[in-house]
Amino acid sequence: MRRPASIRPWLSEKQLEAWVRNARNREEYQKRLAIWMTYVGPYPAHQVARLLVVSKQAVWLWVSQYNREGRDGLERGGRGGRHHAILTVAQETALLEDFQKRAQQGDPPRAVQVREELSRATGREVSISYVYRLFDRIGWREFTGPA
Repeated sequence: MRRPASIRPWLSEKQLEAWVRNARNREEYQKRLAIWMTYVGPYPAHQVARLLVVSKQAVWLWVSQYNREGRDGLERGGRGGRHHAILTVAQETALLEDFQKRAQQGDPPRAVQVREELSRATGREVSISYVYRLFDRIGWREFTGPA
């Protein structure tokens, strides 16, 4: 059987206790508690996982992240995001300001018009599905402008 993991001394025992108590939500509390249990036990990952009702791999990941980066290692964001975005949200908003003004005056943009403008602005061909996803992100419907 594997020996329990060791925890790097980023925080004193008192600081570690306070850090565990100050968790903002259940997920954060579980991660911090896994670190605490590994530190004070020291319990092996499979026991910590069983007590916290998480996977053994999750416990090893949390311990590894904590040991590498301290408490900030467990504060990472989610996995989602627009990794392959053509423009940032701010750039899209700026580009669509003219279309919004026209839509408020009763001349809403069509997807084809927006596609042509996006292609010119980016210097590459933009798919029509990108335009429809853009409309969805900003709450527009084709032909009606802002919802």
